[in-house]
Amino acid sequence: MRILVAEDERDLNRLICRTLERAGYSVDACFDGEAAMDCLLGAEYDCLLLDIMMPKKDGHEVLRAVRAKGDATPVIFLTARDSVQDRIEGLDLGADDYLVKPFDLDELLARIRAATRKYGAQKTSVLTIADLTVDTVSHAVTRGGKEIRLSAKEYAILEYLLRNKGTVISRTRLEDHIWNYDYAGGSNVVDVYITYLRKKIDSGFDKKLIHTIRGAGWIMKEEP
Repeated sequence: MRILVAEDERDLNRLICRTLERAGYSVDACFDGEAAMDCLLGAEYDCLLLDIMMPKKDGHEVLRAVRAKGDATPVIFLTARDSVQDRIEGLDLGADDYLVKPFDLDELLARIRAATRKYGAQKTSVLTIADLTVDTVSHAVTRGGKEIRLSAKEYAILEYLLRNKGTVISRTRLEDHIWNYDYAGGSNVVDVYITYLRKKIDSGFDKKLIHTIRGAGWIMKEEP
């Protein structure tokens, strides 16, 4: 999943980004509301973390612009403003959650999982196809009862393919969701990771789950 962190406290911003990256997320960071709007023009995100008291445009202004476009991307406010009225205002604007500083980073990860799960087709933290099981909380992956160890990037690709099983996912779409703006693209990096993933997920099994659609991308599906 790809997450935008818009937080003007730079030390906190860096801490959140490191935490999310260690958890396997692709992360873009910015420090004011105008930069957040620029990021939103150039990428598709699975969750937005917005500080309310940002310069240039505050979190409320960014959220209004997002919802005005009909964009239902989950939004979690990060703020030091903890009055009941502040929370009501944020939720009424269309925020999905509200986390008051200082907060526990494990709780932030749990809130992100809850917010993104609400908008996904899957309402559970466990994703399955055939005899493959992926726990999106613990990141445990098993097939046929056997544990499969994946790198953070391999896991991110697998989870994204599985959340969109039955749908062809293009190279560009994978790049947009799994890598951040630092990724230059234009190489065979995606192909290399798909190859790694196939060896771990499909090798030794009669039924293959990851399929190439020539000229279009990849699809995860169970063939009869």
